[in-house]
Amino acid sequence: MKSNYIIICLLILLSLSSCKKFLEPAPRDMLSPVNYYDTEQQMNNAIAGVYDILGRGQLYAYSLQSRLATEADEGFFASTSRTTGPQFYDLSSSDSEVLDFWTALYSGISRANAVLENINKPDMDETRRNAIHGEALFLRAYYHFLLVTNWGDVPLILSTAKSVEGNSVARTPAAQVYEQITKDMIDAEALVPSITEVKIGGRVNKSAIRGILSRVYLYWAGFPLKNTAKYEDARNWAKKVMDDTEAAHDLNPSYSQVFINYASDKYDIKESLFEVEFATTGIYEHGQVGSWIGIRSSNADIGTAYGFIGASKKLYQLYKAGDLRRDRSVAPFYYNADGTKAYWTGTTFYGRSVGKWRREEETARPKLSQNTPINFALLRYSDVLLMFAEAESELNNGPTQACIDAVNKVRRRAWASGINTITITNQGTGYTSAPTVTISGGNGSGAVATAVITTGKVTGINLSPDPLTGVKLGSNYTSPPTISITGGGGGTGATAVATIHQVSDAEISMMDKDAFMDLIIEERSRELCFEAMRKYDLIRWNILGFTLNQMSNDIKSNAPDNYKYAALSSSNFQPKNLVLPIPISEIALNKGLVQTTGW
Repeated sequence: MKSNYIIICLLILLSLSSCKKFLEPAPRDMLSPVNYYDTEQQMNNAIAGVYDILGRGQLYAYSLQSRLATEADEGFFASTSRTTGPQFYDLSSSDSEVLDFWTALYSGISRANAVLENINKPDMDETRRNAIHGEALFLRAYYHFLLVTNWGDVPLILSTAKSVEGNSVARTPAAQVYEQITKDMIDAEALVPSITEVKIGGRVNKSAIRGILSRVYLYWAGFPLKNTAKYEDARNWAKKVMDDTEAAHDLNPSYSQVFINYASDKYDIKESLFEVEFATTGIYEHGQVGSWIGIRSSNADIGTAYGFIGASKKLYQLYKAGDLRRDRSVAPFYYNADGTKAYWTGTTFYGRSVGKWRREEETARPKLSQNTPINFALLRYSDVLLMFAEAESELNNGPTQACIDAVNKVRRRAWASGINTITITNQGTGYTSAPTVTISGGNGSGAVATAVITTGKVTGINLSPDPLTGVKLGSNYTSPPTISITGGGGGTGATAVATIHQVSDAEISMMDKDAFMDLIIEERSRELCFEAMRKYDLIRWNILGFTLNQMSNDIKSNAPDNYKYAALSSSNFQPKNLVLPIPISEIALNKGLVQTTGW
């Protein structure tokens, strides 16, 4: 720890690069705090340094999506060239990525503490002072939250080091760390502006704090602390977001558009409450969202990408017919070398990439190799609705109508209103080429299909592929459209009928507590997959080991031979893997630290 403590507020000026909309370039030289924090601009630069940690590679640039938080049941590390590391539950206390993660978080805490200790020093606008004060409090708490969820008991650091001596600090019990996290966040909520004043999701705001507080309390209520009294706090803070008439939070009508916005540098503060910002130009940090986790590509026009994470068969099969989230979250295609798309067949479960973040949707130019400007969401409104529903059900020993309504709001947004099936009722005769299929009526539009002929008969009608929805099933149909089959080199007689998806099919009805919890476990994966939360959800529900064992057994039994390696991401799990090891180098520096049992 000593190595972190002596990096006090002086580091604030080193790299201020993660937030592309509101941060200005700042000096990179080293100054004593005695000679700094004298102006409002210097305080702006200082808080920029605290935000900077979020965009580090060890956090949301890539590690938490592809190394440290994806090792659950939604995907696997799709590479045979590496077989050890946190993503395989095969690591030691000397693992460099774990050390980098730990170091980045304590660096962020040191920077936040330096801001807090000097917040009253400059003569500046009081509204701006309060905002910076709140931002620093929240970010210090958020970094502690990431620490306690990954390591359990951790040193709680609330001041900068004043000397290289005397920095032996013991681990603080997790419950005490949670007490400080929630205190800091609640204090911060009163100081920062509303999201409508901030106007972007890249800066701490009241909605972001309220929603993250709900998450913090849910984790506190779950395993291992099991302080179930905190479910009430989780429910209440989520409800503050939902009841905020000024912000009027709501879901974007299109699930795909949420992620297109992140790629095209557009803010949607109704849906996206808090996000980490990246860019590809100037001094700003690059991310690997869409590259390290995304659709693999070797084409420079699309944007080159590693696509380290493969989507799991389990995740793909969680989605039911009509759920448009499936083909956004699990890419229905892969890129050829020339940038064209090749579509997977419906029975191919392995080899599919994470599809939420797509380099082809980036609007910034030029596109850099592997590096992307795609923002990463830390909190979306759909998460708030699902957290509210879970906490409300726990408080009432089963779902209330408010729970059902919140979940249904998420599910309705996800549902198709296009073609469901096309059934051939007469194959006809005499077709020498594929006839034209026309879909009309039904008050909807956008569906496109093609016919398949065999020995002069129409033997299949297939909806055409679409990069966003998987197939061009259209939308807004209120009744089955008419299917017309014409042409085809003289053939006649083929007829077909269609059925449609209806948004009401998405809705759930009242159920008991256990059934509702099972639904929440699945729904959070369907909605929030690959957003760096699944591992932690499974831990707080105390089902991570069980879930990974199921996934490993399924892969070993059912995956094609060339994908058996995918079981490595789940088969090595041991109970000690519920937390990360304290880095051995930190134990050597900080004599107050004691290693976690098992590590």
